[in-house]
Amino acid sequence: MKFGPVPLAEAAGSIAAHTIRAGETIVKKGAAITAAAASALAGAGVTEVVAVRFEPGDIDENAAATRLAEALAGRGVVTEAAFTGRVNLFAQAAGVLTIDAAAIDALNRVDEAITVATLPPMKAVVAGEMIGTVKIIPYGLPAVLVEQALSGLGGLQPVSVSPYRPLRVAVISTLLPGLKPSVVDKTLRVMAERLAPAAATLSTDRRVPHEAAPLARAIATEAAGPADIIVVFGASAITDRRDVIPQALLEAGGRIEHLGMPVDPGNLLLIGDLAGKPVIGAPGCARSPKENGFDWVLQRCLAGIPVRRSDIQAMGVGGLLMEIVSRPQPRAPALLDVAPVAGIVLAAGRSTRMGQANKLLQSVRGKPMLRHAVEAQLASRARPVIVVTGHQHEEVSAALTGLDVSLVHNPDFASGLASSVKAGLAALPDTAPGVVVSLGDMPNVTAGVIDRLAQVFADSGEALAVVPTLLGQRGNPVLLARALFAAVGTLDGDQGARRLLDAAGDAIVEGPLDDPAIALDVDTPEALAGLQGSRE
Repeated sequence: MKFGPVPLAEAAGSIAAHTIRAGETIVKKGAAITAAAASALAGAGVTEVVAVRFEPGDIDENAAATRLAEALAGRGVVTEAAFTGRVNLFAQAAGVLTIDAAAIDALNRVDEAITVATLPPMKAVVAGEMIGTVKIIPYGLPAVLVEQALSGLGGLQPVSVSPYRPLRVAVISTLLPGLKPSVVDKTLRVMAERLAPAAATLSTDRRVPHEAAPLARAIATEAAGPADIIVVFGASAITDRRDVIPQALLEAGGRIEHLGMPVDPGNLLLIGDLAGKPVIGAPGCARSPKENGFDWVLQRCLAGIPVRRSDIQAMGVGGLLMEIVSRPQPRAPALLDVAPVAGIVLAAGRSTRMGQANKLLQSVRGKPMLRHAVEAQLASRARPVIVVTGHQHEEVSAALTGLDVSLVHNPDFASGLASSVKAGLAALPDTAPGVVVSLGDMPNVTAGVIDRLAQVFADSGEALAVVPTLLGQRGNPVLLARALFAAVGTLDGDQGARRLLDAAGDAIVEGPLDDPAIALDVDTPEALAGLQGSRE
């Protein structure tokens, strides 16, 4: 491939390396320079352009990206149409992402022109979530490099999703005199919330004394029954292989695969099996909905992925997670309980990843995408609802005609998300105890999600923020308490509500939700096309 200045007389058929503007004629970056365009440019006085010319044996960026993406995509993965040398890969169903890291690394070493990026291996994903992307750096490259990359894969499809299966999970709780029944009841509620996104169910709630013999009988009974997975919540943490839960598993005829894991919180987890069924001795932190090592093991089991000792031992890098919710939390200042929380929808961005079109104005289910996000706020109990505009202010405002919202224009929108968050918070009434901050590019979030955050906030009384989670991963929208508003001055550039969450520290309450909408935003033409194709 040749790249560089080309006399305009020789430019027809080449590709514009940069956008060319001359008079009324515009040739966009990456577009073919036609004979008509070359003639018009010449008429405007242009004599030379920077262009790309393919040589024999070259392949263009889109064709290269398509071939590689299709070779990478395995079970449960779909690819979208190529654009600007990029093809994105998406999860076809909820499950666990499996990656052959060595194959991806080898492909990225073929040539600097070829790049592949993915989410981390074994991450829980939802249907429609982008899990990887293939990007060809130049406008074209020698086809032999693509063939070399494909040959290195050897027919292996290294990116796949193991879908969840509707499994039955038996929970056995051991009891000691100091353990309140309410603790076990709450544990079961949290467990049910963990299972819901995977369409799994609690098949048994069995409670036995914290002794090896009765626990062994309970484990054996469940292993012989319809349960697919057995989870044991101990009244006391497992600290040794000779402790109650490991010994009970052995007495029942089972096997211990591994005790302990290099994940914190989650260190004191046991994994074993009986009659071919996984048996998990849950760490104490698994009583909390906050992500911990137990989630990583449970999600794999729900997707039918075996968890072996070597798998546990490989979890150390990235295994230092956030503090668990049961540890001491600072008390927040008293919050008003008479006024509803307010709502803010951020709609000021330029949506650069979408290309020329403003994604917020694109049609989704017969109306502009942004309007869905705003109507969800209006259908909730949040009041007032403020929409922060910026890019294409007039067009965005017109898309909201007839809605009972307050529009706040952010003239500094180009500086990043932080300025829009500041503008929205500054417009809130003094009576609002908190605010739910929504993103304009998440059209599937419902009023129910917003009201759920508000309810959790009201029930907690001490939270500085409430965040929805799906399969242990945080999503949007988020609720911020008034006590956090003072920290808005620390925001800069593209820092948004996430930066304020950092300021909240441990005083964040997470609310598990069985709703993939909280994890799906629309940033690319492919994501939009997928949403339109599945919803309209």
